[in-house]
Amino acid sequence: MDPIEKIFGKTAQMTVLKNLIENKNEPTYLSGIAEATGLSHSSVSRVITPLVESGVVLEKPLGKQIRTFQLNTESEAANLIVDFYNKINQLVE
Repeated sequence: MDPIEKIFGKTAQMTVLKNLIENKNEPTYLSGIAEATGLSHSSVSRVITPLVESGVVLEKPLGKQIRTFQLNTESEAANLIVDFYNKINQLVE
């Protein structure tokens, strides 16, 4: 089991956030996140909204209907989350 899941449990929002952290330099689509995590497209859409609203994730429109998402590496909150994620993974492994 993943160290973060041991502490916080497995939630869709945590799964999406972990995926974005692990691919922080690569923008992706909702369908890409869904495919990589095994979550449904609607679940990813539902849980990514608060991450975007908090500034942890950047959303960029690509045309009228396509949006890309990426961890906001300029966000202090996102950087603290990444540091925490890395430290927990080192301690629990």
